[in-house]
Amino acid sequence: MSNAVPATECYHCGNPVPAAAPWSITLDDQIRPLCCPGCEAVAHAIVDGGLESYYRYRTELPERPDERQAAKADTWSVFDDPGLQAQFVHPDGDEGNVKATLAIEGITCAACAWLIEHRLNALEGITSSAVNLTHHRLRVSWNPQQLKLSQLLAELAAIGYDAQPYEPDQAQARLQHEERMNVRRLIIAAVGMMQVMMFSIPIYVSGPGEISDDFYALFHWLSFALATPVVFFSAQPFFRNALRDLRTGVLGMDVPVSLAIGGAYLASSYAVLFDVGEVYFDSVAMFTFFLLFGRYVEGRARRRSGHSGNALSGVLPISATRLEQDGSERILPASELTPGDRVLIKPGHGVPADGMIEEGESSLDESMLTGEYLPVTRRVGDRIVGGSQNMENPLVIRVTHAGRDARVAGIVDLTDRAFASRPRLAQMAARMAHLFVLRLLLVTACVTIAWWFIDPSRMLWVLLSVLVVTCPCALALATPAALTAGHGQLRKRGVLITRADAMETLSSVTRVIFDKTGTLTRGEMHLTQTQPLGELTAERAQAVAAALEAHSEHPIARAFRPFRDATLHAHDIRSHTGQGLEGTLNGNRWRLGKPHFAMDSAAESSTSAPAKGQWLLLSENGEPRAWFGLHDGIRDDAAATVAALQATGLNVELLSGDTVDAVESLANQLNITTWHAGTSPEGKLARMKALQAAGEKVVMIGDGINDVPVLAGADVAIAMNGATDLARTRADAVLLSPRLMRIYDAIEISRATRRIMRQNMIWSVCYNFSALPLAAMGLVPPWLAAIGMSLSSLVVVGNALRLSRWRTNPPAASPSASTPVTA
Repeated sequence: MSNAVPATECYHCGNPVPAAAPWSITLDDQIRPLCCPGCEAVAHAIVDGGLESYYRYRTELPERPDERQAAKADTWSVFDDPGLQAQFVHPDGDEGNVKATLAIEGITCAACAWLIEHRLNALEGITSSAVNLTHHRLRVSWNPQQLKLSQLLAELAAIGYDAQPYEPDQAQARLQHEERMNVRRLIIAAVGMMQVMMFSIPIYVSGPGEISDDFYALFHWLSFALATPVVFFSAQPFFRNALRDLRTGVLGMDVPVSLAIGGAYLASSYAVLFDVGEVYFDSVAMFTFFLLFGRYVEGRARRRSGHSGNALSGVLPISATRLEQDGSERILPASELTPGDRVLIKPGHGVPADGMIEEGESSLDESMLTGEYLPVTRRVGDRIVGGSQNMENPLVIRVTHAGRDARVAGIVDLTDRAFASRPRLAQMAARMAHLFVLRLLLVTACVTIAWWFIDPSRMLWVLLSVLVVTCPCALALATPAALTAGHGQLRKRGVLITRADAMETLSSVTRVIFDKTGTLTRGEMHLTQTQPLGELTAERAQAVAAALEAHSEHPIARAFRPFRDATLHAHDIRSHTGQGLEGTLNGNRWRLGKPHFAMDSAAESSTSAPAKGQWLLLSENGEPRAWFGLHDGIRDDAAATVAALQATGLNVELLSGDTVDAVESLANQLNITTWHAGTSPEGKLARMKALQAAGEKVVMIGDGINDVPVLAGADVAIAMNGATDLARTRADAVLLSPRLMRIYDAIEISRATRRIMRQNMIWSVCYNFSALPLAAMGLVPPWLAAIGMSLSSLVVVGNALRLSRWRTNPPAASPSASTPVTA
């Protein structure tokens, strides 16, 4: 007869059991209480599968299962899609089996691995499964004719373990393979160096006759055996790169490195084989190790601080929940979404595409894209970007851009464009390194000839010392290391550099020019007043204006969206940049924009704006019909940004196409003494060229189509986070965050990057020119040359890494040095 075991904790997960809870399981002739249907389902799945030993072996309690996830197997049906499986499911042998690697969440101990493997191996169709406890990964092989992947994932969910495909992209896999090989080469070089030094030290410290000839020969042969794998395996990349440089005719630092390693090894091997000359295996192994160690540290630093091919490109979730026309939900690969689809985004899930919220309000984490770690609130009508994380409530969005058209994909493309080219300073450093190697080889030849006459016995190790100590590793790393760290620091702060020269130019700008709407202001226009003229009602005037602005993405257009009338449709709409819109509605020609554009010249003089501020005029066939008053709030950090820029000695200017009243009011609020109002795109460009002709270097910040000409003409063009696609493609840098203070950060970090690049170049040049004569005079042994060369490279990399910890402190505002007021 079974006896109930009194307990207040769930036997499966350890949570409190509610009073009179009906859930339980019988194990070892005892009734074990459970806290919920989810734990009951999981416990029965374990026991009924013959895996009751799991409860005896476990050392920690698992997390409480999500019963909805455990019960709903079709949640995983998206992974049965052949197109999606092609990315991470691969053939396994010739029997039709397939294999995949899954990332498993919830693994806490060896009992978890035991449970997963035994549960899966009991399924029909599974050929093998193995859990990697270190990385929480499951490698599984199965027959797809007998078992679907969705069933496999549902089984894992049923026992409390979430699983997702683990498949790094090709670039990431290549980097991982390269890093593993570098570590292996470094280990071989380290072991070889230590062992060769162990056999070399007795020879160095012993006196004449203290070591017999037999031991000399033994130590030399052992050193030869240990140094051979160091040369042919650890030093292999140096020889491969040197051959490439020789074929292309562009001499890099691997040429002297290869000559030093290869020459010393061949000379030492000859000495051992024929028992003549000196042996330098210790110097070969030491030089290889220190050089590999320096490159390994430099490579790790660059991967940590710089461009990561898997960071942004992998930010979009792999699946999405699309809402069908009948209201049902369908889970499908995110790559199959198209504009117009309605997508449900549950709390904790990622946004699979760019879109506009149709239902719901929630906080979203956009830190991957903007660098801002505080969640932002989005509600109906707001646009959200793919890659954001939904934090609180479910949202329904209408997809606007998906896949390669999503904003995150555009950011990846812009980043790739920046890293595909090098700034002028980096190109100059590369040319210097090439010329330095050429001259180094000539100097080495002269030094070798000189020592042939001075002391032939020392000629070889002097040759090695010259080649090693003056290897231009530090010179070649001087600018790339600093640029990579600078790019990484800017990326963390939400500033994306899209042109290689932008950072170098940004460090030397003298004037910052802001557009007004959408730049210093939020670009969120609101209609505050409507004053009809004549018989037209305010509601009708608003509907007509909304019809004219229906297809525009200008911030002003968004102010009229709430007043759309489905029965009104304007035709033949034409946009006059910086002036307004015109179109045909019910046979009449309507215009909306600035007064001189909307009205005939005869009527213009008799009609003026009702008050100060930003006003638009609606006209019908040249006759005024209504005034619209608009308001756009100033960005929260606009004043602080302007003050910080002025305090650093930069001239700040406001260049806008808005009315004099609106521009003057904003300039006074922000203490900008140089401003221009009512300026057309052509006028903005003319102003830019006049400043450049006077010797100024200008950075322009804008966001709209009307800013494209002046953005293209600026020394550095920065597009706001909400800029149009055309403005972003013409810009040299894009703000991913709405905070204007990032402009100050970008300028300060660019200046710091330029300083560090110059410091690195000065250090590397001074080191090489001071070390060369010492080595040529025979004062630097090969082992000391290897240490000196490696340390010089590490100094350059370490100096560049200071940018990774850079902190900008905006200075207090100081009186502006700008020119007098201009309107």
